[in-house]
Amino acid sequence: MKYILISIIFITNLYSISIVENKNWPIGETLLTFLEKEKLPLSLYYELDREDKIVVSEIIAGLNFSIMRDRDKIKQVLIPLGDDIQIHILQKNNKYNLELIPIDYSKHTKIFVVSITRSPYQDIIENSDNYMLAQEFINTFKKSINFKRDIRVGDKVAIIYEEKIRLGRFWGNPLIKASLVQTRGRDNYIYLNTDGRYYNSKAKEIESFLLTKPVRYTRISSRFTLRRWHPILRRYRPHFGIDYAAPRGRVVRAAGNGRVVFVGRKGGYGNVIKIAHDEGYLTLYAHLKGFKRGIRKGKYVKKRQIIGYVGTTGRSTGPHLHFGLYKNNRPINPNSMIKITKSKLKGKSKKAFLTLANGYKKQIEDKIMQYEATGK
Repeated sequence: MKYILISIIFITNLYSISIVENKNWPIGETLLTFLEKEKLPLSLYYELDREDKIVVSEIIAGLNFSIMRDRDKIKQVLIPLGDDIQIHILQKNNKYNLELIPIDYSKHTKIFVVSITRSPYQDIIENSDNYMLAQEFINTFKKSINFKRDIRVGDKVAIIYEEKIRLGRFWGNPLIKASLVQTRGRDNYIYLNTDGRYYNSKAKEIESFLLTKPVRYTRISSRFTLRRWHPILRRYRPHFGIDYAAPRGRVVRAAGNGRVVFVGRKGGYGNVIKIAHDEGYLTLYAHLKGFKRGIRKGKYVKKRQIIGYVGTTGRSTGPHLHFGLYKNNRPINPNSMIKITKSKLKGKSKKAFLTLANGYKKQIEDKIMQYEATGK
């Protein structure tokens, strides 16, 4: 739903009042069309280098951005490119400048406990102050626990999670670090390990959304990074995906089951395919030489099915596949979702995990004791 929130943020003098408009980025809008619509210099886009033009094409429809005006003249614009980096347009000395800067937010770790009266989803929604927690919880664990069959009234759910706060509002998705789910009175613990995957108390990986590598590559030419400071360029240079160097024409395969939602050209990415998957995930395949015959918007594809071919279309210095992964329209590291480890931890990895898990378990047990004593 599109909306505009206008608030007075400061008064510099009796004749100068600045306001902030918070808007949702429109579907189909690009940075270039935005500059044109707001009568800002188009050179802000055209003077970007090749890689930054690719980065700014990552503006996600629906994401909230801000414009600060002074007497109808734009003074600043902040456009997020995910959770950690944003486009900053600033007017100074009658000249506009564009740069990429970090998003300022704070992180808070919380522990939430609720006794089930109807369903985990409804009870978390009604009792947690983070409206995103219930959906994130269900999406994370729905393949490991049958919520309809196994959970009874009176069973408890406990969640240790991290949330981000930006400008007084929740920002991004909460990160679940550990959880207790009782099923008919039996305790089931699930923990987030340092490798970005969830395991149970026996260090066995739980079933979740996992990807396969989309191409047979010779090397990774560029890795995923959200807000890396470039020491030579002296500015932030994020890279929302992984670049797999591979010969032109090599087949590209779908990394998971899903439905094609976009096939065509996309700015500096050249030929692009986007596939929507379960649980709010979306994969992007860019710089393709071409598309497999029959691949079109709306088509359902299976994991490892051929969808296109490696190329160098768009702003590319050589043949490679740019592979992006998004969760609820926010970029995340594809390597965190590609199965590259065994399903059960062993040796030193298992020992380190159990130390981490025992710490989380103690926090949850203490919180449940407090909840049972005080009701909160």
